[in-house]
Amino acid sequence: MKILLLDIETAPNRGFLWSIWKEVMSYNFIESDWFIMCWAAKWLDDKKIQSCAISDFKKYKKDTECDKEVLTRIWKLMDEADVIVAHNAVKFDRRKINTRFILHGMPPPSPYKVIDTLLVARQEFNFTSNKLNDIAKFLDLGQKHDTDGFKLWTDCLAGKMKAWKKMVKYCKQDVILLEKVYLKLRPYIIQHPNVGVYNDEIVTCCTKCGSTNLRKDGHSYTNVGKFQLYECKDCGGYSRSRKQSFEKGETKPLLTNAC
Repeated sequence: MKILLLDIETAPNRGFLWSIWKEVMSYNFIESDWFIMCWAAKWLDDKKIQSCAISDFKKYKKDTECDKEVLTRIWKLMDEADVIVAHNAVKFDRRKINTRFILHGMPPPSPYKVIDTLLVARQEFNFTSNKLNDIAKFLDLGQKHDTDGFKLWTDCLAGKMKAWKKMVKYCKQDVILLEKVYLKLRPYIIQHPNVGVYNDEIVTCCTKCGSTNLRKDGHSYTNVGKFQLYECKDCGGYSRSRKQSFEKGETKPLLTNAC
């Protein structure tokens, strides 16, 4: 299973407003729409972090908001991935990327599964804050680089190359934290894609990390069956067999709930 950890940084919408308080806005007020400034990504357990920013290309001198080359490169990685991990992937990263794909006339990448660490944090835990940086600090996994606030974004939009380098460095650190947080949360992800399906060898392995270092740990029970339960000694996650564990020749006149 090829698992891609991904983070993007986007430019804000720029336009006109009459008040800093809540007001009804019109799309006509937008002078410059948002775009993807840069991305960073890495394959799980690979040391290399890949990145790309619009300032990397010659076209940047003529068009400082064209993100087509940035999208072309991330499309290739996403097309290879079986699973993509991101923090707030469902509501932000995937939608933002898809929006720019369709704008540039690009087809969707081949189908992939999504693991959203923000949704996992909300569903399985009760962290005081579900922000990636706060979860990482709470779990003693590190923290984000300091950006000096919104000024980093305005400096990039002003074409300052030092700011662009800092933005990419910030994005790369986010991916490093994302991997650490994902690995920490992984044993708790009940609906994690089954890694064993992608293993060509006929082995019994952990559904979450693919390890064969398992120990039998009792049974898992459903309304109609009894299954062998396994604990992974490497990641700590649990898996269960697909075949029922009744004794040989044993049958039970089990009923199930009526609808």
